Parts: sequence; C-alpha cells; structure tokens
Amino acid sequence: MTQPAVNRRDFLSLATGAALAVGVVGAAKPFAQSLFPAKDVLALSTTEVDLSTIAPGTTRTVIYRGKVVFVRHRTPEDIAAATAGDATAVIEPQTDKARVQKPEWLVVLGNCTHLGCVPKAAEGSDHGWACPCHGSYFDASGRVVKGPAATNLPVPDYRFVSDTKIVIGIKPEDKKAS
Repeated sequence: MTQPAVNRRDFLSLATGAALAVGVVGAAKPFAQSLFPAKDVLALSTTEVDLSTIAPGTTRTVIYRGKVVFVRHRTPEDIAAATAGDATAVIEPQTDKARVQKPEWLVVLGNCTHLGCVPKAAEGSDHGWACPCHGSYFDASGRVVKGPAATNLPVPDYRFVSDTKIVIGIKPEDKKAS
C-alpha cells in the first residue's frame, strides 16, 4: 500500500489549524487571568481589628475590602435586646446566636441592604441602626426590623485570633486548609 501524497492544500490546512489553536490559547490566557483577583486585592483580603481599644457599648467602624464594617462591643443590655429580638425578627429570621461567635462582639457589614447607605446608630433603647435615606431599621443584632431593606446586615467571615484581636476576611490559603 502506498501512502497518499501530502499535497500543498493539506499542509496549509494543518498549519492554519495549528496557528488558530495557538492564537485561541494565547487569547484565552489573559481572559482567564482577569477572572482571578489582582495581587493588590489579595493583599487587602483581611483586616485585623484590635478589640482592646473598643469600650463596652461602643462601635468601631473599619474598612474591609472597601466596605464599611461595624464591630460592636455589646453590653449585657445590648445582648439582652438582641436575644429578645430573636422572636421579632420576621423579615429575615435569624437568632442572635447564629450571627455572633461571642455574645459580647457583633461584627456586621455596615451598608444598608436596600440601597447601600451607611446606617447610623439609632436613638432608643434597643441599640440598633437606622438608615437615614429610606427608613430601614436594624436591631442590636443587625437584623432588619422594618423598612424597605429585605435582608439583615451581612456577617462577614471573621475569626478570633486572640481574646483581643479579630481578623475579618479569609485568606486564600485559609480556604484551602478548610
């Protein structure tokens, strides 16, 4: 049996296909890399907060990945108000225990879940937050009680690294370990 001769057209088709494959791979690589976070974003992937400087009954506002985060050192009255709110949180029911790691510390993202405004500390006895723009109201556990907001203030990923320090956010290497 004799092999058919490779003609010029077959060679050009093969070369064109190979060049096209190399071009597709070359164009896909930068696109795929753009889907991953940039190095400067990964460097800001966590925020450490020193809890020893936050007095009971006060809230520290910190920035995590460009978002406002409220870290509140809750008093026994705050904790009592938050646990009492377990029964009244009907828009997005969650218990206070499900939202905190230690009862005396509340960590929530500080943007209203309606349109992203930053709520202000509410006046009154329940120690919550009120959104001045549209009237959403959040209780002492960051749960939405009334207003147009449909969800509670989100609880970011955080962990206690000591009794006086938390780290907000999870580093990529921490996710791989879990």
